[in-house]
Amino acid sequence: MPMRIAPVLPPPLPGALLLCCTLLLCCEERTAVEIANKEGIFIVGNSTEPKGLDPHLVSGVLESNIIRALFEGLAVEHPSRDGTALPGAAARWEHNEDFTEWTFHLQPEGKWSDGLPVTAHDFVFSYRRLLNPGLPAEYSEMLYFLRNAELLNRDLRSYALLRDSSELGIKPDQLKIPPFQGAKASDHGELGNKPLTTLTDKERNAYLQTHGLDGLTLADLQVVTRDPTLVDWPMEMPAKTRDHLLQGLLDYARKKEEGLYHDLSAIAPLGVEALDDYTLHISLRGPIPYLPEITKHSTWYPVPRHVVLKYGAVDEPFTAWTEPGNIESNGPFQLKSWRVNHHIEVERNPCYWDAQSVGLNGIRYLPITNFYTEARMLLDGQMHMTYTLPPEMIVYAREHHPEMLRQEPYVAVRFMRVNTRKPPLDNPKVRHALAAALDRESLINNILRGGQLPATGITPPFGDYHPPARIRFDPDLARRLLKESGYAGSSGFPDINYLTTDRDSARRMAEAVQAMWREHLGINVRIVQREWTTYLEKRYNGDFDLCAGNWTGDYLDPTTFLELWIKDGGNNNTGWGTEEFTTLLRKAERTANPAQRLAILAEAESILLEDLPVIPNYWYTTNYLLRPEVKNWHPLLLNTHPFKFVELKP
Repeated sequence: MPMRIAPVLPPPLPGALLLCCTLLLCCEERTAVEIANKEGIFIVGNSTEPKGLDPHLVSGVLESNIIRALFEGLAVEHPSRDGTALPGAAARWEHNEDFTEWTFHLQPEGKWSDGLPVTAHDFVFSYRRLLNPGLPAEYSEMLYFLRNAELLNRDLRSYALLRDSSELGIKPDQLKIPPFQGAKASDHGELGNKPLTTLTDKERNAYLQTHGLDGLTLADLQVVTRDPTLVDWPMEMPAKTRDHLLQGLLDYARKKEEGLYHDLSAIAPLGVEALDDYTLHISLRGPIPYLPEITKHSTWYPVPRHVVLKYGAVDEPFTAWTEPGNIESNGPFQLKSWRVNHHIEVERNPCYWDAQSVGLNGIRYLPITNFYTEARMLLDGQMHMTYTLPPEMIVYAREHHPEMLRQEPYVAVRFMRVNTRKPPLDNPKVRHALAAALDRESLINNILRGGQLPATGITPPFGDYHPPARIRFDPDLARRLLKESGYAGSSGFPDINYLTTDRDSARRMAEAVQAMWREHLGINVRIVQREWTTYLEKRYNGDFDLCAGNWTGDYLDPTTFLELWIKDGGNNNTGWGTEEFTTLLRKAERTANPAQRLAILAEAESILLEDLPVIPNYWYTTNYLLRPEVKNWHPLLLNTHPFKFVELKP
């Protein structure tokens, strides 16, 4: 047998050195969470890299999670009570009897993170910026509650000039269609943006119908003014009204070209005004008793005028103003660092008006796209909270880590946008066939496993609102509708694609839906997965047939789900919209009786579900892991937790 050699041992270490080595070993064994607990840094999963940090240009939940820490609106969320508005950038507010006029008194100690005061003028600038037609703000509809906001944002010049005239001779709503407003720029076709003067007589009428008077250049308007017969005017419109309109449009275009002003404010003033540096007055288009709740949303946050304009024009998107070292914010935290695809970290804002109430020293957001990886990281002590939880991990956590599993109600809906501009999806019967072929119970029980509910409408049931139950799984009905639409299974049914994100969970859901359509309708749908920013770009551009989507309530009222589908809305993206639907929403807005108002909103939702430009899938719950050292984190229906109240107590 081989000889055994005794190991050579080092000499004993001195006591002090031995203690240092022991402490070093202990430090090296500490987890990221243990270190963060000591430093007061909250580590959270945030799904993927954000599109940006400009409150006016993003609309996703993952962006909102960061922006909510950096910026603050007039009111903020209560940490544990739904529907309760606490003072934010505004210390107090009051309203008139019918809730159409509001006055907000700003915090006298409110400051940007560079120490400059936050004033009412910052809010006026911010709201005007968001509504500027030149800024690609997909969420501008959130400010349509303001008087004249829609006019300014949609650049409805004809409507602004004539809506109050007693000599119109036509209904005011006719001013929102050709030949006044015209079609969207993307619908201009072969004529494109050619000057009116270069077109033949045959092309000219089509040009005016698509561009509309509101979209004409100064040179084009001068041509039309010289010969008004070029326009196909409504028969009932008096000549003097026509001439008044043309002169007003000409004056507006001339001033705009000269750079005198860039919106319709001189014609239709926006319903927001700075009475002084710390008093903001808001005028609404109708009674909104829950306005403070709405102002919690990121679109109502102020942005620093002095910083935004330093790095670009007011309507220039995604400039350098939001980059580290440039950005200034008015919330409880300020941006510390942004390492793309690694983390975004925010730190305490020492200039925040309520800095003494902030319980954290910072928040670190990790863009983890794989939710299984995210769950393992939390269980390994690498983070405090996951963004969500995969279905299999819900079952595992329920058994092994019930103290960290959070399953809570969530006012949100999963759906599919349908591009109604493309055949065969321009046929409502095809859309209803696709909807009736979805076994939502099976999706929930076999794929999701998180206690979700099959969606029978778009708006989740909450409070006193009960959405119309119009959508159900019925494969026989689905096949009959498809046949009635002119298609029978795969025979003659064109190829269509289903756009979704690049996550594993998104693919599993898409494959399950694909299998259901193949089984019950005999058609095949191609799955197209794209990373988040490309997915958003394709969705906004209408570059899809079907598109996976979801919507989380911005405030606790059905309108947060229904206003989404107004015609040409920034987040509509389906090509659908009807005057009847919009008229009912405006009628509800003017209705003071709560029960009657909800009934009108249910009627509007019935119209949406009858045409079905969007196919409901399921109503959400929120499932995630949260470590026990995180305190003051309570269930909220909108899941918009105010980070200023969160604390870490190991």
